[in-house]
Formats: sequence, C-alpha cells, structure tokens
Amino acid sequence: METYQTEEQQVEAIKKFWQENGNFIIGGILVGLGSFVGFNYYKDSKLESEEAATSAYIEMMESVQEHSDNFVEEGEAFIQANKETSFASFTSLALAKDAVSHQDWAGAEKHLQMAIDNAADEGVKSIAILRLARVQLQQAQADKALATLANDMAEGFVGAAEEVKGDAYLMQGKNELARNAYQAAIDALGAAAANNQSLQMKLDDLAQHVELTTLPEISK
Repeated sequence: METYQTEEQQVEAIKKFWQENGNFIIGGILVGLGSFVGFNYYKDSKLESEEAATSAYIEMMESVQEHSDNFVEEGEAFIQANKETSFASFTSLALAKDAVSHQDWAGAEKHLQMAIDNAADEGVKSIAILRLARVQLQQAQADKALATLANDMAEGFVGAAEEVKGDAYLMQGKNELARNAYQAAIDALGAAAANNQSLQMKLDDLAQHVELTTLPEISK
C-alpha cells in the first residue's frame, strides 16, 4: 500500500508541476521553433490549448465531485477532447482507479493502457505501466504482467517495477527469479528500501522457503 500512496503523491506532484510550470516549459520548447514560419500563431494557440485543457480538467473534476455517477462518461469525453494534453493521462489514471474500486478489471486495463498511450510525461507513463501490471496480476495473468513491465520505465520506478516482476515470477512458481527480482528492487531503492517492509518480507519468506526445501530428509 505504501508504494501505491507514493505513486498517488507522484501523480499529484506532476499535476501541480504542470499546472504551475506547463506554460513556461511549452514556451521554452517553442523558443527552439522560432525559426519556423507562423511561430507566433503556433505559440499562442499551443498555450491557449494547454490553458483551456487545464480549465476543462478542473471543471470536469468539480462536476464529478457533485455527480459521481457521471464520472466515466464525462472522463472519457474529456480524454477524447484533450488527447494532446497531459491531463488526458491523469484522467485515465483516475478512471482506472475508479474501475478497480468496482473490481472492473477489464475497464481498469483499458484506461491504464490509454494512460500509457497518451502520457506526455515518463513518470506518469511509468505509474500507468506499474498499475496495469498489478491489475493483470490480480487476474492471475503473470505472463501479461511481465510483458507490460518490459516497457521502458523512468529511473525512479525501477525498484517498484522489479518488485512487481518478483510477484509475477512468484505466481509462476519461479522462486529463484522472484528472489532475484526482489533483491534487484531492494538494490534499486537503496536507502528507501528500509521503508518498504513488505518487500523485505517477500525476500525473507522466499529465503526461508528455499532453506526448508533444501533441508536433508531425516531418516526414521
């Protein structure tokens, strides 16, 4: 659960960063396009597009808070209208979370794949990849989860990805591969691994299992 909360905080931080700095980032990119014809028109229309998407996103989320039954419908409509913005992937993550709360695994997979496809930020994409792999494990689809985790991940998510790989290998009964993945997760997390007690417990349980299975049989 601790990892999930961390991802939630990362999503919120990314959203806040884009809301506060998105225009400056876009402006910096556009400076590099200054030699192209129509720069001023492109600059103004791009900034207006991001600002409009921000306003639409806030309005949509406020509407959802008042009328939660319309969340899926309004969220999907928002994504279709704002595919080129960072808010499309944020909305897909929120829709996937809602689907998981209703144990709608197919819906969660669909929205998480949309988040991956539309993500303008590597961090958001990595979060969506991790969550999709977990949803697939929830359905006992270890092979699919491992295929999902084969996608490139942002550096800060390698440890979490290795842990989920360990879970997938464990589900397949590949204990040695699972143990290697858990150890890789601990190595990647570094000092932060001390805060992930569940990961250390998984590794310890596997070590115990190996010891028990390799004990010599006691003759009667």
